[in-house]
Amino acid sequence: MQELGVSLYIKRDDMTGGVELGGNKVRKLEFLLADASANGNDSVVTIGGEQSNHCRATAAAARMIGMEPNLILRTRRANAVQQDFGFVGNILFDRMVGSTIFTCTPGEYGRIGSEALVKKVCEHLESIGKKPYGIPVGGSNGLGSWGYIKGVEELEAQWNQEEGSPALDHVVFACGSGGTAAGIALGLAMCESLSPQVHAVGVCDDPDYFYDYVAGIAEEMGLESDEGGTLDFIQQHMTAHQGKGLGYASSTPEELEFVSQFSLETGIALDPVYSGKALFHFVTKVLTANPDDYRGKNILFWHTGGALGMYDKGNDLSLDTIAPVYRLDVYGNDGGGRSITI
Repeated sequence: MQELGVSLYIKRDDMTGGVELGGNKVRKLEFLLADASANGNDSVVTIGGEQSNHCRATAAAARMIGMEPNLILRTRRANAVQQDFGFVGNILFDRMVGSTIFTCTPGEYGRIGSEALVKKVCEHLESIGKKPYGIPVGGSNGLGSWGYIKGVEELEAQWNQEEGSPALDHVVFACGSGGTAAGIALGLAMCESLSPQVHAVGVCDDPDYFYDYVAGIAEEMGLESDEGGTLDFIQQHMTAHQGKGLGYASSTPEELEFVSQFSLETGIALDPVYSGKALFHFVTKVLTANPDDYRGKNILFWHTGGALGMYDKGNDLSLDTIAPVYRLDVYGNDGGGRSITI
């Protein structure tokens, strides 16, 4: 990026809401849980992967407003229960706030579908006298995505305070469930003072899927396009990139090395599932494919959070090469190996 004279800015949504709520999900939850509260619901049900940032944020936010969290976690360890399920990363926070956790396998998730699974758990809770509010995977629907319309308004105000009023040329972010992409793409399409190219880097599925899904959310939000329909409108205002690599939540050694090196050079942690995978793909594939398109440009990376997911990848990061650990030989006994005498 230095060779191209690129200026990289980072919008730190990973710093919103503290450890419990940090990341992009809280923007959607602000709208979704307001709706649940207005409807008089006493509990919430949502769904995601085993280390879902969305599920963790939903569980914490629900407790903050007096609702009981119920989480459906997709995992290859679906038969592990209670103590066997562990306390790593997001799961620790899920359980600290007293979430009731239901598990399903990736195969069950694919065959039955996330919406149907949420509906089944909601029906179960209703049968025992609860009034649950179902939230889709990632909080990604027409209501939740309004959180990122407001997010773009926030970005516009922040960017226009930059000294010298630089142009914002590109906005890049990870795309998983599509709600963040819908809000950012629509928000920037309506923005009067900013007109960057929008890049949604998919960490699962493929670009055609995201175009269709984001268009569906846009229609749910009330978008009406006179020229070519909603899908064409989205494709005009957002480029979806294929950045999933080995697949959702699966990291290549090169991706993990990029995450480690980025932390070393900037002090900013990228998670391996979303932000790390997305920025890795954009820098190593998109920039290098058409370098002249980005030469001297201002690029904003919208960091959507997820650092707790690093705990699940810790053993794969090869951190000994950049952060060695030595035994301090305070008595001069020459312990050898990884020791230093003072």
